[in-house]
Amino acid sequence: MDFTPTEEQAEARDLAARIFGDLATHERLAAAGTGSDPELWKALCGAGLVSAVADLGLLGLVLLLEEQGRTTAQVPYAATCVYGLLAVTAHGTPEQRERLLPGIGDGSVVVSGAFPAQGGVRASARGELTGTVPVVPWLRDATHVLVADGGRRLWLTPLAEGITVTPVELTAPWSAGRLTLDGAPAERLGDPDAYAYADVLAAARTAFAGLQAGVCAGSLARAVAHVNGREQFGRPLATRQAVQLRAADAHMDTEAIRVTAYEAAWRRDTGLPCATHALTAAWWASEAGQRVVHTGQHLHGGAGADLGHPVHRHFLWGRQLDAYLGCGSEVLQELGELIASAE
Repeated sequence: MDFTPTEEQAEARDLAARIFGDLATHERLAAAGTGSDPELWKALCGAGLVSAVADLGLLGLVLLLEEQGRTTAQVPYAATCVYGLLAVTAHGTPEQRERLLPGIGDGSVVVSGAFPAQGGVRASARGELTGTVPVVPWLRDATHVLVADGGRRLWLTPLAEGITVTPVELTAPWSAGRLTLDGAPAERLGDPDAYAYADVLAAARTAFAGLQAGVCAGSLARAVAHVNGREQFGRPLATRQAVQLRAADAHMDTEAIRVTAYEAAWRRDTGLPCATHALTAAWWASEAGQRVVHTGQHLHGGAGADLGHPVHRHFLWGRQLDAYLGCGSEVLQELGELIASAE
């Protein structure tokens, strides 16, 4: 296994870091409130950082999402790339790819995903969807949504006839909504079996784990800067052994999230089985992620309790990703069942 980025992946990552660093500032994020940043989204699409994911692969996307996570930039990047660009590229027909990919790449088509599969969503013989999905991240920004029905078949539907979106506020500002389907027309994506669903779900778990790695890295970086600059009894807080040990544990947790996400992404890009590896990355992102963002906030002392402090956004994102990926025990149970079924 070699997780060293290619030249193209490294250049895209560096470009993403500059764009996020320039535009996802504390002041702009505070002004955005719970909404997304259309100017930042336009800049990312204009720089080709959405369309490029088709060539950069899932590992390239994980690298880019790490940079988003470091700044907690409020754009539907992970959702559009996983549920839109990568899903259509891997499982769409030639006609679907020709029709949909240009719009996804330039940002005029924004895709969210109703994942995991919802048993209450049903599809008629004519491809009309009925049912409700309580929470869909970035749904308020989307033009299309990828829906997995109770049979784990994939359907792509525009947010138009037969669809009602009700705003839902989450822990993190993800522009989420409640999706109500009432005979909404949709088109199938992928083969009749459940392979396409399993592949998109594994890619989503891996991508959001990569996003969590960035969120944790950003939280820890802020905490390290704080304890190095904050003095207590004439000495920087960073010289205290308890602080050093807490930060070291957070660093190791962050690296565990990163390397498991890299491995799962690398395996998918090379055509190797990756379902268990994606679940492993999701477990680390959920279980260790919440530890890291708690540490980041704790090491800020009283400042960490300020809801307007930048580190608080990392805390909110880390807890939201924990919830979205599934709590650690749930993910671990699914991983165990998957391993047992393969024996």
